[in-house]
Amino acid sequence: QVQLVESGGGLVQAGESLRLSCVASGLTVRYTPWGWYRQAPGKERESIATIYNGGGKEYADSVKGRFTIRRDSAKNILTLEMNDLKPDDTAVYYCNRFPPWPQYWGQGTQVTVSS
Repeated sequence: QVQLVESGGGLVQAGESLRLSCVASGLTVRYTPWGWYRQAPGKERESIATIYNGGGKEYADSVKGRFTIRRDSAKNILTLEMNDLKPDDTAVYYCNRFPPWPQYWGQGTQVTVSS
């Protein structure tokens, strides 16, 4: 059974940091591109960070320079290091393959940044 479980979210103040984790069960984070996505209240879900097979990474302009995506193939975990958080980063964060497979969306983890 495929399951993606995100964790690590919380309530922080602007300028602080968080580290999100995504544990993948039933499928591997190796060999295919994976990404982090987020959905803010009243907005569509958007892709914010992608890691490709060769280790290349791509970020949305809104998070570039502040967020870092990593993959631990041995533990089958995807992480997102988020620094200098801003109120506009408030959203539910999800992991999934890239492009995303709709049937794999997990519950996500809530990140709330206060000003």
